[in-house]
Amino acid sequence: MSDAGDFVDRTLQYEATWERAAEWQAQLGAELEVYGSSVGAVRGTIRDLARRHRSMTHDEVTALSSELWNVPVFERRFAAIVLLQANVTRLDNNDLTRIEGFLRGAAVPELADPLTVDVVLPLVQRLTGANRARADTALARWARDGDPWLLRAARGVHARIASE
Repeated sequence: MSDAGDFVDRTLQYEATWERAAEWQAQLGAELEVYGSSVGAVRGTIRDLARRHRSMTHDEVTALSSELWNVPVFERRFAAIVLLQANVTRLDNNDLTRIEGFLRGAAVPELADPLTVDVVLPLVQRLTGANRARADTALARWARDGDPWLLRAARGVHARIASE
């Protein structure tokens, strides 16, 4: 595990309570493990990470998001989303492939929805020209894919863009 990934994981476990873990587990079901950290603790951990690692590159951000996502723990995956959200201006249409994998493994709306609304939507909205066309092609493919989380994301992005 990277130093940054270790910091996030240790902090999330430290911030956890068994009561919150039981509540989250009951809400989320058995698809994911749960530490029991609050949403505020996850966001605070990513803010602290940004202060510790001020010069993270695009590749470091995306690698860390994958590292966090690879372990099926709700708070780690939510931290990956918050990290991408905080760095969405660094992302481009090429990152939709990684995000597609995250959506396929989202398992719960509590991950799929913020990934869609807070990462995919602002990423696609700021793209122009050929990059936007490539992103639109990816979203159209998601809508036809058959994966329920990709379909949900594609519909969510299209609905929000259409309402602008």
